[in-house]
Amino acid sequence: METCYIETPLGIAKIIGDNNGITSVSILDAQEQLSEVIPESLLDCITQLKAYFKNDLKKFDLKLNPQGTEFQKKVWKQLQTIPYGKTISYLELAKQLGDANTIRAAASANGKNPLWIIVPCHRVIGSDGSLTGYAGGLHRKQWLLNHESEYKQQSLF
Repeated sequence: METCYIETPLGIAKIIGDNNGITSVSILDAQEQLSEVIPESLLDCITQLKAYFKNDLKKFDLKLNPQGTEFQKKVWKQLQTIPYGKTISYLELAKQLGDANTIRAAASANGKNPLWIIVPCHRVIGSDGSLTGYAGGLHRKQWLLNHESEYKQQSLF
């Protein structure tokens, strides 16, 4: 596995992967030394993340290799079907997986998503529209949803 650290508008992102795919993308609260050399196997991921933050990319096209249970992988795959700029509730996610009774398990798998932004767990919100839990912090979830919104806040000055 190869690792690199890049700067994003939300902090330092840690990317782990190899030729079998990207295993993990996470956001760090602690300061980390940025990578001077980018491993070839992670280059496409970094390029696409930078394009996402510049509003030049709405859907990632990467070889992914997350580690998890079969159910978690099923949830993460379903998350990838949520369109850019849209949100769904945890209940809707469970129903899409075929059983509304799996809402807690689906929410738990959502929270264990190892592929920050690429697998868009930030697009899942509470049934009442609230920004419930987010491993990267609710301020980051709000930022990402605003970033993807077609109704961007315009400065009056």
